[in-house]
Amino acid sequence: MISGSKSQRAVFELRDVTVDFGSVSGPVLQCLNAEIPAGQFLSIVGPSGCGKSTLLRLLAGLQPHSSGQLLRGDSADNRVPPGFVFQQPALLPWRTVLANLRLPCELGGSRTAVPSESELLQLLQQVGLSGEDIRKRPAELSGGMQMRLSLARALVHRPGILLLDEPFAAVDDLLRMKLQELVRNLHDARGLTTILVTHNLQEAALLSDRILVLQPAPAGLVCDLPSGRVADHTTWRMSAEVIEIQHQLTKALLTQ
Repeated sequence: MISGSKSQRAVFELRDVTVDFGSVSGPVLQCLNAEIPAGQFLSIVGPSGCGKSTLLRLLAGLQPHSSGQLLRGDSADNRVPPGFVFQQPALLPWRTVLANLRLPCELGGSRTAVPSESELLQLLQQVGLSGEDIRKRPAELSGGMQMRLSLARALVHRPGILLLDEPFAAVDDLLRMKLQELVRNLHDARGLTTILVTHNLQEAALLSDRILVLQPAPAGLVCDLPSGRVADHTTWRMSAEVIEIQHQLTKALLTQ
């Protein structure tokens, strides 16, 4: 296993990366090669069990690789650990909204200044929560509000990289559309590098600058598709280009 750093503006470069848990079924990821430039919104799609979440944990530093090289860029994007939003909000039920938001600050390890209460309140407002919500506990929040809080918590240390592991899978379609637009707006406003794992091909087509398609485990890269996305959310959502991207993704997945 080799890790290193890159001097150019790629935040990650994977060179023949393999992740093997020692299972009789073989590696989860095998000889994976990809470069992720700073500022890109990248989605990762593929069949269930192909290693998408494993790849995300690998990039987050939560999962070691067995062989190959994982190079991390030397830019500011990698000076703060990535923000990570999981499939479930993972909030502490006995803590208020504000206390849950403060949790990463209390755990330490940040390389940035601890945000003031006014900065925390501003962050909550940016994700669609109000000052009236700060004293509530998770049980008093809707599922969408819990996910908004989870997103705010991932951004509390001002990371340059945001990792999302199917965060909208459990919400209804209307709320999903609102959260999709929120995440893309935050990506643009904060200049993030965002990496999203999703099973939803429309979501990948709508949000991404680029989409990687993985094959069944042991996963390798079978398709690397640029999207040509435009800034206007409404125009892009209704465009023929989005439908065409979904067709290309479907074809890539069905031919594996």
